Amino acid sequence: MKKMICLLSVIACCLAAFAQTPQEIVARMESEMDKHESEGMIMTVATKMPIVGTVTMKNYILGDKMRSETKLLGQDVIMFTDGVTEWTCMPKANKIKITNHGESSSSGSSENESEMFSDITDGYDLTLSRETADAWYFTCKKSKSNKDKDAPKTIDLAVSKGTYYPKLLKAKASGITITLSDVSFGVDEKFVTFNLNDYPGAEVEDAREKK
Repeated sequence: MKKMICLLSVIACCLAAFAQTPQEIVARMESEMDKHESEGMIMTVATKMPIVGTVTMKNYILGDKMRSETKLLGQDVIMFTDGVTEWTCMPKANKIKITNHGESSSSGSSENESEMFSDITDGYDLTLSRETADAWYFTCKKSKSNKDKDAPKTIDLAVSKGTYYPKLLKAKASGITITLSDVSFGVDEKFVTFNLNDYPGAEVEDAREKK
């Protein structure tokens, strides 16, 4: 019996040695994301706004280029940007609107949203809220040292075990709730590059402001 107790004590000590703190787990997540940065990131962004409701977009990001797919007013919409110009394509209506980056009312902010996965360990106090067989779930509360006035007060974060990829991130700021999920890596540059030949006969409206 004594030998069994000693063995269990040794196992417990070993498990404690390998235990990871919330900060270490999230830091590992950030490190894994940095490793795949050059490959491009894919994620689903659900934005819940007062009156408007929830708008869900599938985003493909590679450097300054991004492709966003969503449905607005019952119509599929595909948006491209290269950081300078935006192309909003409505395949069913066979129309394309060109604007300067950031001028379109439907322009997404996924470049900024993807950055929400960065520096969580520096700006937030992390608590493990629950754990399942395949993921850790954290509550991240804005720390007193975080002087970013636009940063959400609380972030709910789930990290997948094994890959350490983010499984889900949910945050609320200024009455808007943003949920990021289905994160993966590997984006083909051709897929995120606008090509007018993909929309033969489309009506093109160039609404860019001349500079």
